[in-house]
Amino acid sequence: MMANGVDPDLVAALRNARNVMVLTGAGVSAESGIPTFRDALTGLWRNFDAASLATPEAFRRDPALVWGWYEWRRMKALSARPNAGHLAIAQLSSHVEHLSLFTQNVDDLHERAGSRAVQHLHGSLHHPRCADCARPFSLPASAPVEPEGGRRLAPPACPACGGLVRPGVVWFNEALPEDILARAFASCRASDLLIVAGTSGTVYPVAQLPEVARRAGCRVVQVNPVASELDRVCTWNLRGTAAQLLPAMVSRAW
Repeated sequence: MMANGVDPDLVAALRNARNVMVLTGAGVSAESGIPTFRDALTGLWRNFDAASLATPEAFRRDPALVWGWYEWRRMKALSARPNAGHLAIAQLSSHVEHLSLFTQNVDDLHERAGSRAVQHLHGSLHHPRCADCARPFSLPASAPVEPEGGRRLAPPACPACGGLVRPGVVWFNEALPEDILARAFASCRASDLLIVAGTSGTVYPVAQLPEVARRAGCRVVQVNPVASELDRVCTWNLRGTAAQLLPAMVSRAW
């Protein structure tokens, strides 16, 4: 374990790596002020359990309640700005031969920081689709204006079939996108170095990726303020935030 520091061996490993994979979680976006999943239960939704809102059944039961919550979350995401951790990851891609970026976050902060080809394992707030025919639905690029306490908001209708448009995120009891998940497992097996930042390592199947990478001979570095389930499989455990440590790693290596 290292506290607020970067091991010279890690710097050398990063500098010499040809294939780097980055996996990010909610902690990275929380540093930009985006409420974490359960922290978003304020106002109208404070009496609900997060898991009870993030299901297909909840949307069928009360689509306006669920759509309103996700539009409020989208407003928060679009009002936030990428932090130094997002920017360091984008910068890292210009130094290594190949970088693949997978995120559990549903915002677009990586994209706005300059990262390309971001793979969203849990979907995106910005890409809703019809709940019936799965046709993609385009939302305005500007942030919605929602009351801080929240409100019920009727979802739009699909222009193709008239069905209700649902948030483009992966809900409980839904499978992760098979193609993106397959690419994540393939990437962690092919990479020289896996950087895991801001995730607790408790949500499966994504939590398996560091262990799969380690078994394949890939070295794993975790960036997290506190201990997590991933500590045992990581080559380096850095104690601190992504906004603190990722820029330090990149600047030390180059």
